Amino acid sequence: MLTGWARTAGRTEPVGERIALVTSERGLPLDPDLAPATAGLREAGLDVDVVRWDDPAVDWAAYALAVVRSCWDYAWRLEEFLSWAAGVPRLRNSVEVLRWNTDKVYLRDVARAGLPVVPTVWNPTTAAELPEAGEWVVKPSISAGSRDTARWIDSAAALAHVAELTAGGRTAMLQPYLVSVDEAGETAMLFLGGRFSHAVRKGPLLKRGEGVRQDRNSRGDLRPVEATPAQREIAQSVFDAVGDLVPDAAPPLYARIDLVEDGDGRPVLLELELTEPSLFLPQAPDAVGRFVHAVRAEL
Repeated sequence: MLTGWARTAGRTEPVGERIALVTSERGLPLDPDLAPATAGLREAGLDVDVVRWDDPAVDWAAYALAVVRSCWDYAWRLEEFLSWAAGVPRLRNSVEVLRWNTDKVYLRDVARAGLPVVPTVWNPTTAAELPEAGEWVVKPSISAGSRDTARWIDSAAALAHVAELTAGGRTAMLQPYLVSVDEAGETAMLFLGGRFSHAVRKGPLLKRGEGVRQDRNSRGDLRPVEATPAQREIAQSVFDAVGDLVPDAAPPLYARIDLVEDGDGRPVLLELELTEPSLFLPQAPDAVGRFVHAVRAEL
């Protein structure tokens, strides 16, 4: 099956079913999804290359589909990353989705759509602006892997963290730390090819009193779980809203919707990951087939 055409050395050649799984220098040795995804696609008869997004030697037009996976350096190279994405034909998730999702100010759009989101204050400067809580989390709106993120019990320390981020020209976001995370963790709801696929519990990551750290292992405490009906309902509503919030975009090939419990035990959105989320394929081996099916459907 021919899915497109590439120009090579002045002549037109068929692309065929050749797939790029797109990573980064940082992501290549760390991404546990790459091996099962590559194996599954190859077993389905597809040609697969694992390539860095910033490799100048890559001919992106030679691929029937380029799938963004572990581009985990985008947070400090965002303009360059989005410029690259705009020049790649047949990219998933699409550049329109990436533009919207790489800055967590998208949470404002989700909240305005009437969906439950962890309360968030942007660039607060006084204690009066902070939501009532025993602890707070501060992080930059453009970040990955919990970089420059910390949990604070003292409002002055939280505001000092905010001031440090804003002084560097970044947007700071402050949220109450929901104590349910210490026991229940976060629930990652994974969607593949437009449908709910599986759920994984992520253990608590931020420890009280540790301050800002850049070496946290977000892939340590993971296990598959059965999503509750309430989690399924909220996650589906968030996923469905993307079409309205990013109306010019192609439907997402994948999505990860991270939920936590509020003080009343109800699921609320912490993050909507449409750019480079771990899909937790090692924790859910059956999902590899669903990922392959979703990729083939794009062809």
